[in-house]
Amino acid sequence: MKKRVLFVCTHNSARSQMAEGCLNARYGDRYQGFSAGTRPGRLNPYAVRAMAEIGIDISGHRAKDLGEFDGREMDALVAVCEGGVCSIFPWAKDEIHRGFPDPSRLTGTDEEIMAGIRRIRDEITSWIDTTFGASR
Repeated sequence: MKKRVLFVCTHNSARSQMAEGCLNARYGDRYQGFSAGTRPGRLNPYAVRAMAEIGIDISGHRAKDLGEFDGREMDALVAVCEGGVCSIFPWAKDEIHRGFPDPSRLTGTDEEIMAGIRRIRDEITSWIDTTFGASR
């Protein structure tokens, strides 16, 4: 049976979406990833582009409210907000706090924003590989 992992950030627009996509693409044989936000917004198109660059398609994802997962048992909740400011989820057996920079704060030209998103994507995918690549 696959372990169920819920990634949470504020808007469920980039960080948690990239983490969900990476976990499912790379370790979907052992894990089922989900994502949600405490104040969901819209899927970040830069995150979609950055993930497509590494062969992971998250274009069909949508931002979801954390409340959509009420009562659904998870093996782990991963709060990817900086400073661990995301809500506690009582149905998770394990809670992990690993903050990543907020992509919504990136400014500059299109290429500068993409460069920032790529750095965040690479941090997230590296952490996913280290944390979930070995049996957990």
